[in-house]
Amino acid sequence: MEKKQIVTVYQDVKNILYDVRNKAYITGNSRKASGAANYEAGSKMQASEDTEEDDQLKRSLTTYFTGLKSKLGEYLDEDTTTTNNLITQIIEDEGILKLAFRLPTNYNNASADALGAGIHAYLVDMVLADWFTITNPTDVKSYIDHATVQLEDVKAALYKRSRPTRPTRPKFPKPEEETPSNP
Repeated sequence: MEKKQIVTVYQDVKNILYDVRNKAYITGNSRKASGAANYEAGSKMQASEDTEEDDQLKRSLTTYFTGLKSKLGEYLDEDTTTTNNLITQIIEDEGILKLAFRLPTNYNNASADALGAGIHAYLVDMVLADWFTITNPTDVKSYIDHATVQLEDVKAALYKRSRPTRPTRPKFPKPEEETPSNP
């Protein structure tokens, strides 16, 4: 039987949405302060928790999370054969998303944190790119470019392997300790 280990990555929807809103807020303030956007345009860049804006962010997150599962499907430990709205409901409820990866036993577990952080950054950047497509088109490309780099980092983290370790052997008796079996 094939030996594999499961590495599980949890993503907190509340934290992802907070990061999206926070970056949109900072971007809006930055554009207003630099004169690149007037107060109205800068204000509209800033995603709020109002229903319409919140719904848009959550729909985007659903799209990019399910797309990410497809992109990383080679290692995902999934047995789902039926599509349903469970992911949509988890995101709507601002719950916890789970990705379980079936990886070789020599997977370098030190890369697990990079895997989780990269997935988080990818999702934030893609949702922001979607949001800015509506509110601030000039910044869209930079977020897509950054998300592309993050996705490559996630893939690199999945492919990290540990160096093999030399097996330990039992101590053999020294030649002077040996006794002949037939004198």
